[in-house]
Amino acid sequence: MKDSSLETGTAPASSNGNGRGAASGGVQSIERAFDLLEMLADAGGALGLSEVATASGLPLPTVHRLMRTLVNRGYVRQEASRRYTLGSRLIWLGETSSRLLGTWLRPFLAQLVRETGETANLAMLDGDEVVYLAQVPSPHSMRMFTEPGRRVRVHCTAVGKAMLAELPPGQARSLLERSEMPASTPTTITDPDLLLAHLEVIRKQGYAVDEGEQEVGVRCFAVAVPDAPAPMAISTSGPQARMTDEAAARIVPALKHTALELSKAMAAEGAAQRTS
Repeated sequence: MKDSSLETGTAPASSNGNGRGAASGGVQSIERAFDLLEMLADAGGALGLSEVATASGLPLPTVHRLMRTLVNRGYVRQEASRRYTLGSRLIWLGETSSRLLGTWLRPFLAQLVRETGETANLAMLDGDEVVYLAQVPSPHSMRMFTEPGRRVRVHCTAVGKAMLAELPPGQARSLLERSEMPASTPTTITDPDLLLAHLEVIRKQGYAVDEGEQEVGVRCFAVAVPDAPAPMAISTSGPQARMTDEAAARIVPALKHTALELSKAMAAEGAAQRTS
């Protein structure tokens, strides 16, 4: 059978090598290249050429040509061991995409601020860290400020714990074991087992709380964004004097509603792009 991995013709609406359906009107070689990138990301490390070929179901020569092209473009890096891993060029793409995503979704945060009166934040899980994508400040004179692009550890923030709670327990444990859990404040949870038990509470109640674990005197409520393309969460933050349990009864429903609206907006954008 003819190897068409590098052809520029459109792909039929059938399953490709890794079992995914090729989108009607899509370019098969590009779809396969993205499948390989996602495969390397899922692996969390380096893969050999034969491993990639086996996992993708593609012929070895096809995988070799695709990987060589990705290496030449900087999106894949070949190590001295001849194994392949994600390349540094993806960092630039990811950072630019995150910034634009935060700008696009900022109006949802603005509405959340109008409803709650407190600072609203959007964050995503990037590797083992939390990166803030956007923030809309509270109108109060005493308010929280986090610059978009700031990175923090996952264990001591409400958004981080909300996203951890969405992961399978084994994956959450692996992430915590890979990263250090230093104490930012006296209330920071620094024991992995204690935090994993706390994640069960978050799963049951549907939201996470930062009890001054990142900054003294600051309390935050956060919920995960369902069905996001990457782990994401939104939060409200403010002084502990304002962010009471009574305030949580009013703020958490607003957070959950906004998270659903964000999810719908991203799903609609993805559907529009697939049909354009």
